[in-house]
Amino acid sequence: MIRNWFRGRTAASAATAAVLATALLGCDAQGGNSPAPQGAAAADRPKPSPTPTPTWDTSPRSMAAVGDSITRGFDACQVLSDCPESSWATGTDSSVNSLAVRLLGKEAAATKSWNFARTGARMSALPEQMEQAAEKSPELVTVLMGANDACRGTAAAMTSVASFRADFEDGMRALRRELPKTQVFVASVPDLSRLWSSGKGNAMAKQIWKLGICQSMLADPDAMDSLAVERRGNVHARVEAYNEVLEDVCAKDKYCRYDGGSVFDYRFGQGQLSRWDWFHPSRNGQARLAELAFTAITAEKSPA
Repeated sequence: MIRNWFRGRTAASAATAAVLATALLGCDAQGGNSPAPQGAAAADRPKPSPTPTPTWDTSPRSMAAVGDSITRGFDACQVLSDCPESSWATGTDSSVNSLAVRLLGKEAAATKSWNFARTGARMSALPEQMEQAAEKSPELVTVLMGANDACRGTAAAMTSVASFRADFEDGMRALRRELPKTQVFVASVPDLSRLWSSGKGNAMAKQIWKLGICQSMLADPDAMDSLAVERRGNVHARVEAYNEVLEDVCAKDKYCRYDGGSVFDYRFGQGQLSRWDWFHPSRNGQARLAELAFTAITAEKSPA
């Protein structure tokens, strides 16, 4: 009896060992019908794809422009007058070859582009202009505004950086309420100190500037005393701060593209300035603005 019981126990132990060995081998094997542990299944489960970044459309089919006297073509073809036909953004002047013509073609530009800029406008006017632009449902809105915030009677009267930011943000919100996916191209504010250095050697320019053009920068253009140098330096620094705001706010909107500072960096010479005020862009200057904007908008990647 004891021998038979021992034999039975030995056979049972061998069978149990065989089952355990088979189970262990099954855990290490690749494939098979054995279910994987829950932890392994979770690790193998495909991860959700990240939300794709919207692709910038380099060939929009309609556009609206907002801004100030630069976008209205002021003094580009007639003294002390808007000249929208010579606007860098939506003009029809063949010597300018505006952004609208470059993007849409001459015929489409006549019916699918709109200019809501106003001479003298500061950034505080952006929300209203954006609302007007939104009524046309454009696929692209261009913004070039801020020079008048720095061009005041005195440097002390310049728009504060905080107010400039709030106004720009309000403008973007006004557009987004109606058009959440319309693309926005934001041009940097021109370097006003560059305009001063380009025109200060021209006697006619200095006489015209005395009429009151951008006195925060252009008053007493020949003065090089410490106060004059400090005043111009303050205006220059304020424009740089404005451009930092434009870049920062635009970067938070996935359908907004900043020009990377290309307008600020452009070295406007006398040939690019109006012969009537030596401050606003001439036709040639308007053409250069159109070229800069077109290059930035049609680039596959946003300017650095």
